[in-house]
Amino acid sequence: MIYKNFKDLKLSSLGFGTMRLPTKGQNGDTPIDEEETAKMVDYAIKNGVNYFDTAYGYHNGESEKVIGKILNNYPRDSYYLATKFPGYDLSNMDKVEQIFEEQLQKTGKEYFDFYLFHNVYEKNIDPYLDEKYGILNYLLKQKENGRIKHLGFSVHGSYNVMKRFLDAYGKHMEFCQIQLNYLDYKFQDAKSKIELLKEWNIPIWVMEPLRGGKLAKLQENQEAKLKQLRPEEETPAWAFRFLQSIPEVTMILSGMSSMKQMQDNIKTFEESKPLNEAETKTILGIADEMLKGNILPCTACRYCTAHCPKGLNIPELLSLYNEHTFTGGGFIAPMAISALPEDKRPSACLGCKRCEAVCPQQLKISEAMKDFSKILG
Repeated sequence: MIYKNFKDLKLSSLGFGTMRLPTKGQNGDTPIDEEETAKMVDYAIKNGVNYFDTAYGYHNGESEKVIGKILNNYPRDSYYLATKFPGYDLSNMDKVEQIFEEQLQKTGKEYFDFYLFHNVYEKNIDPYLDEKYGILNYLLKQKENGRIKHLGFSVHGSYNVMKRFLDAYGKHMEFCQIQLNYLDYKFQDAKSKIELLKEWNIPIWVMEPLRGGKLAKLQENQEAKLKQLRPEEETPAWAFRFLQSIPEVTMILSGMSSMKQMQDNIKTFEESKPLNEAETKTILGIADEMLKGNILPCTACRYCTAHCPKGLNIPELLSLYNEHTFTGGGFIAPMAISALPEDKRPSACLGCKRCEAVCPQQLKISEAMKDFSKILG
């Protein structure tokens, strides 16, 4: 197992994300298959994994209970447990003390090694920063009391949202969890987020290294390109090797739902094999191929916005439309759209096509807005 230094700790470079644990039901997040999960945790620990990531809402609230119960079978100083304050739900903002105490009780722990502001994004940035809720002060107090060892945050919002959070709380943040993989390096502008965190000297925790499984299997011609470069490397491993090439990455979380995934990932992390320049160019080229024809090629020139009678931020809306249609759903776009006023959402588009008359890419923007509105319901 590869280990990375974080302050005075040695963290396994691979972390066990517990958002997608094996379940017994045919559909849904519960019930968790505790027996199979226990086997996976045991295999992980015996093979050097020492970081376990959960959250208040994972598996309808059952993940914290199950992972805490299983980890109670191991010495407390043999692993690191991370969980998060569920600020993605605005109704929780005034319940930080209640929820934190509940999380300790659910996991059966006296402290958390790592604790995060969960999912900073457009709609919750203002409440997160609002002093009336006292979230930061409470969590810093728990850190003083030893009940939180390290404090950080995860973010699904834009670069600007992330910057606002850092400008306000950055001096207190020890790590940041972002969605990062070779597809989102440019698609979600993760590259800029990496640069921002470098400015703050904040190490990176990675979520969605395989983009929800999209990078676990590629088209035959794409996999052939990779085999020419590294015949022994399996396709999913390329996603991890890409991340191993980024010095700022400390922790790579993988939401493993089967023993096979666990075994394959641990094998990949037996050694670090960063990509060279040619390999990086190839893998980013494959990402471009995956996106080509599947997204609207908006260049954010903003000619359109000057001609929109509703004052819509068309480049931003098209970016969210691309994310949602390429992913085939998900929560990122609906979450961001819900933070906008009604008169700035896709549904506010009049279909006048003034934007299309000046678009250098000749994009059918009005059709995209209509389709986006329909998808979002």
